[in-house]
Amino acid sequence: MFIDLYDLQNVPPSNINRDDTGSPKVARYGGVLRSRVSSQAWKRAMREMFPSLLDSSRLGVRTKNAVSLIRDSIIAKRPDLIEDAETLAKCALSATGVNIKESDRAGKDKGTLSTDYLIFIAHREIAQLADVAITWQDAGVDAASKPTAAMKKEIDAVFHGVQAVDIALFGRMLADAPDLNTDASAQVAHAISVDQITPEYDYFTAVDDCASDDNAGAAMLDTVGFNSSTLYRYATLNVNALHDQLQDAAATVEGAAAFVEAFIRSMPTGKQNTFANRTLPTACVVMIRDDQPINVVDAFEDPVRPQEGTSISRQAAARLGRKLAYVQSAYGEQPRQAWNITADEPVPELDAVSVHVSFPELKAELKTALTQALSKE
Repeated sequence: MFIDLYDLQNVPPSNINRDDTGSPKVARYGGVLRSRVSSQAWKRAMREMFPSLLDSSRLGVRTKNAVSLIRDSIIAKRPDLIEDAETLAKCALSATGVNIKESDRAGKDKGTLSTDYLIFIAHREIAQLADVAITWQDAGVDAASKPTAAMKKEIDAVFHGVQAVDIALFGRMLADAPDLNTDASAQVAHAISVDQITPEYDYFTAVDDCASDDNAGAAMLDTVGFNSSTLYRYATLNVNALHDQLQDAAATVEGAAAFVEAFIRSMPTGKQNTFANRTLPTACVVMIRDDQPINVVDAFEDPVRPQEGTSISRQAAARLGRKLAYVQSAYGEQPRQAWNITADEPVPELDAVSVHVSFPELKAELKTALTQALSKE
């Protein structure tokens, strides 16, 4: 069972996802230049929203500072181990096979123990690793010695239990400990614009408020790249895979609902203070499918062009509805249930393939549908 999400989002002048030159990311599709926002950027924005939708104990963090987090958990549980906490934390985490070294980053992190790369670790796993380390300390295990096979097995069990929701959704890869990897149950496509864009640049100056009267020049000159577009966004969630990792139907429903809400409502924050570009989608379609996920980006292979009296967003919504109808007719891909939300007047082409609802109605009906489906399965 899959949940397919289709969003059309009008974004004014903005630079929410930059390339190595500081300009907005772009891609060529259908032979023309499109605005692009990477899946990584939008997934981070979604993860940033999860704490407002789910209890933090069911989430994780992506960090190089896992040793410090485990150390702090040990101290919180056993203040008497404050002198040994960091060594114990290092012992517990290194038993996974992850390499730990002194950080060479500037600032307060310099010289602290860190992993070679970012690892995705659940708050629950941090607490459990602290518990294991404390047990070892009480049993007289030498934390500075090489972990035994039994110790490694004990640590592996921590990571093989019920997963954090965001780890289950987006997956985890530990290059040094492949046995602890977690397959992602969700996929997020790179967002691309439905229309052709032209890169633009804002030339700006800054004046020194305290400059002398005989100095009328600018104190700073620079440019910042931007563009504006209507983005087509797509994501899909394998509900059964999420259930396998969370091992609980109610948690799966809540996790899926949080994924849907975060995908619809989130926005990457690049240059947000400069452009104030925060918008909500003009149209959303949510479908529950039984057979396979279907990305209908080819509805926009021919870019949407300006048309007198009809916005780009409105044209795109009509195209999206027609394409979904064509796919259903050509391949017999009838969704189990489907809904659409529009921030303007209803779109007949979307209403032909889905039920027009408000966002609160979507959340309620989606949860009911998933609860019923999982109870049957």
